[in-house]
Amino acid sequence: MKLIIAYIQPERLNAVKQALFEADVTKMSVTNALGCGAQGGFHESYRGADIEVNLLKKVRLEIAVNEEYLEATIDAIILGAKTGDIGDGKIFVLDLAECIRIRTGELGMAAVG
Repeated sequence: MKLIIAYIQPERLNAVKQALFEADVTKMSVTNALGCGAQGGFHESYRGADIEVNLLKKVRLEIAVNEEYLEATIDAIILGAKTGDIGDGKIFVLDLAECIRIRTGELGMAAVG
C-alpha cells in the first residue's frame, strides 16, 4: 500500500481529476495549500507599498492506493497537472503502514479499496 501526496496548481485540479477517473482512481482527498518551491514568488504593489508574496496557492491531493494502481495513479496526475512550466508541482510516494476502514473494520489492502 502506498500514500501518494501531490501538490499541483489549482487550475489543473479538474484535469487531474479527469485523468484519475479515466485511470479508474476515484478515491482522494483534496486540500487547499500554500507553498513555495523553485517557482519562488512575486512582488505586487498594494496602496503604494511593495509586498513580496512567496507563498503561492496550491492544491494538495492525497490518494491511498494498492501496488497495482501506483503507476497508473502517478501517470494520471502527471498527465493532468503537467504544463511544462515551473510550478507544475511535486508528487511524493510514501509507504502506507496500515489502513483501517472505520465502517467495516477491514484492514490493509481491502480497506484501501
